[in-house]
Amino acid sequence: MSAATPAPCSPEQAAFAALLATYARDCPPADGTPLVPAGEKPTGPVPTLSLAPGETPPADPIEPGPVTGPAAELSARDWCTGGHHEQRTIEALLKVPDPTPAKVRETLNRLGYTDNHIHGLKQDGATTRFHLDLRENGGQLCLTGAAAGETTDATLCVAPATGPFTVITEEQP
Repeated sequence: MSAATPAPCSPEQAAFAALLATYARDCPPADGTPLVPAGEKPTGPVPTLSLAPGETPPADPIEPGPVTGPAAELSARDWCTGGHHEQRTIEALLKVPDPTPAKVRETLNRLGYTDNHIHGLKQDGATTRFHLDLRENGGQLCLTGAAAGETTDATLCVAPATGPFTVITEEQP
C-alpha cells in the first residue's frame, strides 16, 4: 500500500498491496530485523569467488567507494524489493513495440501497478518516461523508467515516506 493512499478499499488496491507483499517476502522486514537472526548462519550454498584465467587476486583489500543516490537513502527492504520491481518492469516493457504512454500504462497495469501509482507518464521523443510509487509501511521506494524498445531501462528512486508522491532522489535510466 502506498504511503499516500489509505488502506486498500478496492479490488485493484488490494491486488496492488498483495503484489508489494509478494516481492517483499524474501527481503528484510521494514522494521530492520535481519532475515537471519544473530548467531545463526544463513542456509544455502556459499558463493565462490573465481578469477579469470591468468588473473591474480589484488594484494590489497578493495575498498568500495561511498554510496550515493537512492542506494544511500533507501532501506534494505526497499532496496531489495526494488530490484524485483526493476527487473519485472524492464522485462515487460522490452516486449512493447513503439512504447507510447498508452501502451506503457497498459503494460504497467497488466503487471499489477494501478493508475494511482503511475506518475509522470510522458512521451520524450521515441521514449516514454514514467515513475512508479512503490511506497509502503513508511518506505520511500519509487521506480523511474524509460520505455524505449531495446534501450528500455528502470532505476530505483526515493520519494517522501508520507504525503503526495514526488521524487526526491533519482538517477535517470
